[in-house]
Amino acid sequence: MKLGRLEELGHGLRRPEADYLRDDIYEPRIRFQSVNYRMLYFFHGLMAAIVSQGIKKEKEVPPKEIDLAIMRKRLFETDPEAHTE
Repeated sequence: MKLGRLEELGHGLRRPEADYLRDDIYEPRIRFQSVNYRMLYFFHGLMAAIVSQGIKKEKEVPPKEIDLAIMRKRLFETDPEAHTE
């Protein structure tokens, strides 16, 4: 499972398993049967990866999905304690 690899490798997770999109947003590459899935995530410090959203991907991740992840990252960064248990 890709989230397990993300937990194991953190910032060290690289292509072909994951890719950097832009503005500190990353995606693990997951293929199930003939469908490509992506979970957009960002890092909080060195110890935590925050999954913003999951999408079904066709040829590329739509820019609006990356923009949504960036907005969620900024919101999280304004008050991390409010978004964690």
